[in-house]
Order: sequence, then C-alpha cells, then structure tokens
Amino acid sequence: MNDTHDQGPSPEMADRGMADGGAGWRSWNPSRRRFLTLTGLAVGGTVIGVSAAGCGTAQTGSSSGNASSSGRAGASGETLFVAGFQWNPPKSFNPLAASPDWPTAGGQSQFIYESLLRFNLLDGSLQPGLGKSVESTDKTTLTVPLQDGTKWQDGSDLTADDVVFTFELGKTASVNFSTVWQYIDSVTATDPKTVTFKLKTSPYNPNMVKNYIATVLIVPKAVFSKISPDKIPAETNLQPIGSGPYKLDKYDQTQVNLTRYDDYWGKSVFGTAAPATINHPIFKSNNDGDVKLESGEIDASQQFTAQIWKMWEAGKPVSTWMKEKPYHLPGNLPLLIFNLNTKGLDNVKVRQAIAYAINYPNIATTAMSDYSEPANASLIVPTGYEEKYYDADAVKADGWTYDKDKAISILEDDLKAKKGSDGIYVLPDGTKLGGWKLVTPTGWTDWNTACQIVAKSAQDVGIGITTEFPQFAQMFSNLQNGNFDLAMYSYTGVNPASPWIRFRDAMDDRGVPAVGKTAFWNYNRFSNAKVAEQLDKAAAATNDDDAKAAYAVLDQIYRENIPVVPLMYRPLEFYEFNASNWTNFPTKENPYAPPMWQGAGISWIFKIKKVGS
Repeated sequence: MNDTHDQGPSPEMADRGMADGGAGWRSWNPSRRRFLTLTGLAVGGTVIGVSAAGCGTAQTGSSSGNASSSGRAGASGETLFVAGFQWNPPKSFNPLAASPDWPTAGGQSQFIYESLLRFNLLDGSLQPGLGKSVESTDKTTLTVPLQDGTKWQDGSDLTADDVVFTFELGKTASVNFSTVWQYIDSVTATDPKTVTFKLKTSPYNPNMVKNYIATVLIVPKAVFSKISPDKIPAETNLQPIGSGPYKLDKYDQTQVNLTRYDDYWGKSVFGTAAPATINHPIFKSNNDGDVKLESGEIDASQQFTAQIWKMWEAGKPVSTWMKEKPYHLPGNLPLLIFNLNTKGLDNVKVRQAIAYAINYPNIATTAMSDYSEPANASLIVPTGYEEKYYDADAVKADGWTYDKDKAISILEDDLKAKKGSDGIYVLPDGTKLGGWKLVTPTGWTDWNTACQIVAKSAQDVGIGITTEFPQFAQMFSNLQNGNFDLAMYSYTGVNPASPWIRFRDAMDDRGVPAVGKTAFWNYNRFSNAKVAEQLDKAAAATNDDDAKAAYAVLDQIYRENIPVVPLMYRPLEFYEFNASNWTNFPTKENPYAPPMWQGAGISWIFKIKKVGS
C-alpha cells in the first residue's frame, strides 16, 4: 500500500488544519490506489502513453533490470524515472492550490517553482535558492538578497516584487502559508533584488519566519495577479510558468513528464541539471513501484518499500542513504495521542503504564521494516539536525522503555488496580482500563501495524485497547474535534522551526478551541501553565544553548505528563535509488546533498551522472 504519509502537516498546514494533500503532504490521496496502473511501462523504450493534452510519449528502459555498463540507451537513458509522489491523474499544477500535483506541491522537488532558500535536513542550514542567504540586520528584520539574473521560464525577470506579491497572497487568498502573517508585520521590496521581512515582536519567532522563507514557492506576479484572490486556490495552472530547471512537458493518467529548461537562470549558480527528462509514472500501488525500482526501470523513489535491503542482497544496484539500520535519516515522529478527556486515560499513571507496555522494538522491526530505532521518551528527534537539542541522559533518567513488569507494577502498586474477570484492570473508583479504540487511517499499512502492536502490548498487561482504521477524512475530523480515545498521528516533522513547532503542536493550548470544535494542533487539548513561557523562550533564543535549555524544560514537562507517546522515527521522505542508469546519488558516505527531494535535496539533480559517462 502507499505509505507516503510520512511527513504529516507542514507548520502552515498544521496551523490551518489542511489535510487534503496540499503542501507538506506529499500529494497523497486516500483514494489514489483506485486509479489504473501504468500499463506497458517498458520493454526497450516502448511507448507507454499519449497525454490528455496530446503531448506525446514517455519511455523507459529494459524490464529485465540488466542494464549495460553504459546504462539505458536512447532517450530513456537521458531520463530520470521517479516514483512515489503522484498516485492519480493530475488535475492542477498550481502551487497555491489545496492539492497541487507533482512536482508543484510543497514538500516536493523544486523542479518548476522554487523557494527563496532551501532547508538541509543534515545540519539545519538554509542553503541558496532564488535567494543568496538570509541576513538578520536587527532583531526584527530579516533580509534576503536575490541571486543575480533570476528569471521566469518565459524569459521575464523574477524580482523582489514577485516575492512580495506571493507572500501578500497570504493576506488575501486562502493559501497554505497564510499564517506567516501571525509572525510578520510586512514583506517589502527594498530594491528589485532585495526582500525585507519585518518580524512581529509578539509572537516573536524568527525560526518560524525562516521556515516560511524556505518553503513558500514563489509565483510570477504577472500570471497570478490576473486572477481574483478568491479564485486562486481553484486555478488549475495547467501550463505553469515557473523559475526552476524543468518545465512541464506532458501529463495524463499514466505519467507526468518534465523536460529540462536549458535557459534556467540558475545554471551559473547550480550548474546544468543532468537528466534531459524527468518522468513520473503513475502507479496504483507501492508494489508496482517496488518492482520497477528493483529492475532499474525506476531510478529514484519516495515511497515505503519494505525490506529494501533484500534488493541489494540480491545483487541489484539499489541503495538508500545508509546500507545499515535504520537505512533512512529520521525526520518525523508519529505519536500515540491520548484523549485526555477520556475517563482512565485522563490519569497520567495510566498513560505511563501504557508507555511502558508498548513494544517499541517490535514496532521498529515489524511495522517500520527496521527503518527506525525504537522510539525514545522525547519529542525531539535524536539524530540529524535536532540532535543538538536532544538530552540523552535526561531521557534515560526519567523516560520509559518497553518494560511489561514496570507497566504492571504501575497498575497494581501505584494505581491499586485489580483485574476483572475479563483480565482487564479496574481502578479503585470503578474505572475500567479498557474498551478504548485506537484509530489511524486505513491503508497506512505501517501505521496500522504499529497500532496493532500497541493494542496487543496493552492487552498483554491488562489494558483493553482495540484498533479501528477508518477513512482518513473521518479519522482526522474526529481527531481535530476531540472525538477519539487514542489515535496514531504525526505532528510536524523536522524543519527550520523544529523542534519548537512539535512542542507547540503537542503541548501548547493557546489558540486551541474546546472539544467539539476543530483544532489545528494539540488535538487532545493538553494544558500546562509552564509551557507557554518555555515555548516563547525557545522561539526567541539567539543561540543553541539558550534554545536547548528551554527545550530541556519542555521535554521534562512532556515526560511528567505524557500527553503523547512517540512510536517510531520515520524519514522526512523516503529516499531510495537504483544506480543502473544514473550514479553519484548522495549517501551517508557521499553526503554532498541531504537525503531529500524537497529543499536542499534538489542539489543532487545537478550532480548525478549517467552511467558510463
């Protein structure tokens, strides 16, 4: 099944509660598996389809996977075949729409539209994009100078006015970055090549602003100013004019095809993109993509592929970022979310017993196919960019691990609970620790498996939890409105504003409505009087030490109250490749670029090499 839900909502989507496949959601669609698979993908450059727009054909290489030492021949040899982003026939290439298609959605490679700067998952740095850098000229001023010679694909100049226009749309149009205006007073064009952001002093959060600078895709004012702001999200933009290194060539129910834009403004900065063409076949299931990745017909993929190491053990030139566990770089933290208004689950000791009962190693191995280490008792991802904020000693001192005996001790010794005739514990006040449902969306197979492990773990110590997997829309609406017992879901992944925004998502009750109304974060309405002060300290910190001190207090509050429990570490994106036709993909041993498709990950498209070249 298609498990490309790894990211969870971006900060702007979390703020707005957007759950429809837009920016930051990998364009996933719960019904995408219903569409036809790509037929005829294959043999020796066979035509596989004519686009709905009458634009021509796509090609791929031999289905045998036995590529020659020079890679695929002909046009397919100059094509990079990718998978894992698009699962249904394209309908919109508007990056301002709720559900844009590949590659124009947020959280995807900036092949057509680009952001000012690009986030690097490895070190948290913001690398050049349309802008050269971000400069803090004073406490409330961020300045971004544009690169020399920035242009749109129609040859017109891309200026600071285009940037200002794009950000101003957050005031007038229903776009996924509108909440940037919670943190800024103005965006102005100081001159045609300089953009200035004036930050609010309350709330003061420069890293959140930097996150928007690194994620908002800039659109041409000349094109979008002709559209009424209220109609912009519905604009399909089927002939997009971006600024990136590729243009849309063709699309239909079987594929999306891009061709290299050889007048790309960034050639003097980034170089020339290696593939002449990038083709995304539209599959109906992960299995189709897995087969093609193993055979070499897909060159690079962003989807959950179970036990991928078996491919290279079978002699295939397949790899991930690492060839040892956990294979991928962690970037997200799916959580078990307790409804704090449910009788029994409102008791922190009951939540602590569940935390100890969960078989985290089994989740890592079984549900995540060894793509995760067992999750720890912290809201901070312990490796990569967030590692500098992670306090391993504190986690060990007052956290939890898988320990059934400890869980039972909490139930019997601390809570004085007694087992009923059905084997489920009952508190002295008569509250039964069971009859609870754990929900997560159907079809999210690794998450479904993780939930089943949680339920069995709880049952093994006398706590009654069963699983239920509804359609996403139903599940998410109930989650937002507080209508659930337990849920598995993810708050924001690693980005320039993390781990601040993850603590905000899980623990900050400011701006969160009462149960029964739609919440865009803190779905279980956790409240603690100390959280706001520490979040504000972390947001305003001018150095890592001050930020770490605030996060340490927040993590301690978290472990004392246990509103959620981390279940696994997922990559921000799955990053897999087959080097039959293209080589020099970045890896842990060759880390010239991060294992990303979005942000700074685009740099590898300029540095991969044709096999035999």
